[in-house]
Amino acid sequence: MAYNFSLVVAILALSLSVVVTATDNSALQDFCVSDPQGQVLVNGLVCKDPKVVEANDFFFSGLHIAGNTSNPSGSKVTPVAATQLPGLNTLGISIARIDYAPWGINPPHTHPRASEILTVLDGYLEVGFVTSNPENRHIRKVLQKGDVFVFPVGLVHYQRNVGNSNAVAIAALSSQNPGVITVGNAVFGSTPEIATDVLVKAFHLDETTIGYLQSKFKN
Repeated sequence: MAYNFSLVVAILALSLSVVVTATDNSALQDFCVSDPQGQVLVNGLVCKDPKVVEANDFFFSGLHIAGNTSNPSGSKVTPVAATQLPGLNTLGISIARIDYAPWGINPPHTHPRASEILTVLDGYLEVGFVTSNPENRHIRKVLQKGDVFVFPVGLVHYQRNVGNSNAVAIAALSSQNPGVITVGNAVFGSTPEIATDVLVKAFHLDETTIGYLQSKFKN
């Protein structure tokens, strides 16, 4: 019995150590303002000397300015991540303004490193995300001014303006660098291209249609 108990304790200790090492490290200092001139490559951005940090390192101005939505999607994302706001470095958060023309969309995409919480400031938005295989459930809702919706980390999601006037939303994300993978661009606009026969089998389409889609997503 004692042997079995000791074995269980050892296994639990090993399991807990694995869990701990799989999470982000806690901050070891007050802040780590990013240094754009840093030459060292790290998982994030190099810290600026704290002695020369100033208020402007924690400041960004411009989210009151409407984005230019005159593009095929009819939307514009204005991000405020560690690249735009150095003081965000290592804090695990970022924000973005999203503008939508009437019936404009923020195309299906994922954030591989962040969950997202979206707040509608003006207009009406249809929002949705798709759960993972094998269910692939499409969860959607129409939002109006003041409504909030959450997109879980890594899941494909989108927004669409369902009104006849401009819409605006603010998105907060749980990473200083959430990343964006736009599904259409990744699949049909990769460089070099994904082999045609792979896409033919994956999407059950003919080569001509695949070629047409790839031509639409070329940079």
